Amino acid sequence: MKIGIIGAGAAGMMAAATIAENSQGNADVFLIEKNDGIGKKVEITGGGRCNVTTGLRDIKEVLKKYPRGSNFLKFAMHNFSPEDVFKWVSAHGVPLKTEEDMRVFPKSNNGKDITKLFNNIFEEKKVNVLLKHNVAEVGIRNEKFYTKLLDGQNIVFDFLLLTTGGNAYSHTGSTGDGYNFAKAFGHKITQLSPSLHAFTFAEKYVKDLAGISFTNANLKIKGEKTYEFNGPFLFTHKGITGPGVFALSAMAAHEKFNDGKTFFFIDFFPDKKYEDVFEGINHDVLENPKKEFINVFKNFVPKALAEMMCALAEVGKKKCSEISKKDLNKLTELLKNMKFNISGKTPSEEFVTAGGIDLRDINSKTMESKICPNLYFAGEILDIDGFTGGFNLQSAWSTGKLAGESIIKKIK
Repeated sequence: MKIGIIGAGAAGMMAAATIAENSQGNADVFLIEKNDGIGKKVEITGGGRCNVTTGLRDIKEVLKKYPRGSNFLKFAMHNFSPEDVFKWVSAHGVPLKTEEDMRVFPKSNNGKDITKLFNNIFEEKKVNVLLKHNVAEVGIRNEKFYTKLLDGQNIVFDFLLLTTGGNAYSHTGSTGDGYNFAKAFGHKITQLSPSLHAFTFAEKYVKDLAGISFTNANLKIKGEKTYEFNGPFLFTHKGITGPGVFALSAMAAHEKFNDGKTFFFIDFFPDKKYEDVFEGINHDVLENPKKEFINVFKNFVPKALAEMMCALAEVGKKKCSEISKKDLNKLTELLKNMKFNISGKTPSEEFVTAGGIDLRDINSKTMESKICPNLYFAGEILDIDGFTGGFNLQSAWSTGKLAGESIIKKIK
């Protein structure tokens, strides 16, 4: 049986490895990739260290990390969980470690170790890895799948698995070709939007806050809908970034951010009530009547942010004795509900695509198309996406593994 897998990302690599290691010689696997190497996007996750999976072990908690597709993902996740991924990678010769933030990396801190693992499997099991091969067209003839390559080759398969990824990281080859292939077989594509990105703000003064970070804040987006998330963030020269921001961007992936009606709010003290923050500032003001107010206020937030808030609240160089209740309310509002105008998304931070193949047309227990027998999907091409922290690679491993196992059951 000839099996074609288009796309050598996480899902494609896992599916190919699963089939190659378990088909007992009954499968001739072709892994077709447009890049000059496999796993390009896998290698660059986690800053080049490869955030293989999450250290979370409770699958119910893991599934909460997916704004879209969590219910569909249940079977695949139980079938090949984060713990299973950890054991599988370790058993294949790459020791892993779990860091304090629950992200899992190779102990070597080298993402290339993961692609090397798969290359070793493919070499040993004689998987046909076709690098620098672009697929121009796919279709069905005489109940077989044909793939037409740009170089003129035509390859016919008994089974076809599409694992071409999304369109979020074009320089790694993830350009969304698979959506057109899927449409050729009658599949629908949901709305596509970048996820796990940073935001730019219209306020010019944000550049003076660049480098200031908080380990925990309440981040909120208000537009037609409201989204909020507590987590760490960092001010940039043009806006805001960080794990908490990425999670919020995933939740609000399909929102329009430059319509002038959508705003970003930050609560720098999410564990304190408005009244408590007010009283805290007021207490220090009363204790230090002769001091310049900014010298007291910078005890609450970093100096550059304190100076910015004082300017916005128009308290200038007032002494503490000159600070009114109205001033205190303005400053407390800035600490608990600082507002920014969202002007856009930062393109370089678009790690994942929200949206993809409509899950209603896919069997969640096999990854097989309900429309076209022997056609399978796995990975980011599906309408599944998660927060940062190894969750997107995990869903790719899980769905790739399940697709591979499902194909094996059919050919045995």
